[in-house]
Amino acid sequence: MKIALLSDIHANLRALDACLAHAQASGASRFAVLGDLVGYGAQPAAVVRRVRALARAGALVVQGNHDALAVSLSGQALAADEGGAAWTHAQLGAAELEFLAGLPLTASDNSVFLVHASADAPQRWHYVDNEHRAAASLDAACADARIRYVFGGHVHHQTLYFRGLRQQLMRFMPTPEVPIPVLPHRRWIATIGSVGQPRDGNPLAMYAMFDPDRAELTFHRVAYDHLAAAQDIRAAGLPEFFARRLEQGL
Repeated sequence: MKIALLSDIHANLRALDACLAHAQASGASRFAVLGDLVGYGAQPAAVVRRVRALARAGALVVQGNHDALAVSLSGQALAADEGGAAWTHAQLGAAELEFLAGLPLTASDNSVFLVHASADAPQRWHYVDNEHRAAASLDAACADARIRYVFGGHVHHQTLYFRGLRQQLMRFMPTPEVPIPVLPHRRWIATIGSVGQPRDGNPLAMYAMFDPDRAELTFHRVAYDHLAAAQDIRAAGLPEFFARRLEQGL
């Protein structure tokens, strides 16, 4: 069994479809979506419908901060309309808003724990972007002794952490397409990157594939028409900065 892990789609239908096609061609038998279906991008309703169909087919889906903001339209972030939340809200029908509102902040399945941001306080949307934050998230998730793997998004980068022999958390920067042994005698936490808005200077979409039977995790980069996705943003009348981000991977 292979589980495709996707996060931070950000209303980028072209990137989502490319990653789904890549995952299916690579043998994915299950999907997990780690939040931020919407925000920034031009196709929020279509992306929510696509993910909702995945959920009906058995995918695990958790809520991200942009999903919560698009539903509630409240909070300090809305003052600056972060990610085009008001525009996104207006594009979503009742069924799409209900789906986003009903998503849990975390989900687990056997040895796997899923969260958009950090497991120690998922509602506060902490960025797991260093060893300290990764340790806090891992420790919280592993209060359940069954958990060996914690997968999250939010930071738009692909990174893997694991506990060393002295219980210190070690950081590992993966190479795309190279399977990494993640043996269950250790505990692991990974940020799987962003499908729809990479921010490492490379516009290729990101996702990861977890094979629990082989105890392997593979990070992927997938080409898609990111220039067309940027034009979709411009055509929708969203800020130019959102389009340039896709073009430059920033």
